[in-house]
Amino acid sequence: MDSKIRLIAKSVTWQLAGLFTMTLIGFVFTGSVAAGGSIAISGAVVGFICYFAHEIVWSKIAWGIRGR
Repeated sequence: MDSKIRLIAKSVTWQLAGLFTMTLIGFVFTGSVAAGGSIAISGAVVGFICYFAHEIVWSKIAWGIRGR
């Protein structure tokens, strides 16, 4: 089992890798690092909100949980 600090480090490096990748993809399509970065940050924020909403919905569904 990973320690909390290891989980945090893995989460941060994963997010940084995603931001870098999305910035690069945005740059390829727009020719602008600023536009690519904006696309990457927007995608990260929207993805976080969607994931949070997704988790809230699933927390209300009892299917597949034992002992409830």
